[in-house]
Amino acid sequence: MKKIGKDDFVRGFVPHHNHGSVDYTSVADGHVHQCLDVTSPPIPSEDGTHIHYTKGYVLFEDGHTHHYEAYSGPAIPVGDGMHVHYYDFYTTENDQHRHHIKGVDQPAPGNK
Repeated sequence: MKKIGKDDFVRGFVPHHNHGSVDYTSVADGHVHQCLDVTSPPIPSEDGTHIHYTKGYVLFEDGHTHHYEAYSGPAIPVGDGMHVHYYDFYTTENDQHRHHIKGVDQPAPGNK
């Protein structure tokens, strides 16, 4: 069986893939944090697509960090046998504030 790489275009569902993202949090208490993330492998959903789970922390800034746990939205085909996921979540509260993180992760093979 041929191994599928991050730049391969594939129709259908790719069982063992994940997504990465690089983003910044919302501004809170006068600062932002960078969020570097890699998702879990896909979790099939009842509608025939899939979602991903993620858990981590944002980079240390302004004397503290924040943690998060979240699920992505369903797969969004972007053409050429690739897809992305939308994410929208909040970090834990620390130093009397929390941050909002939302965006789209990096494309991965498969259109479902």
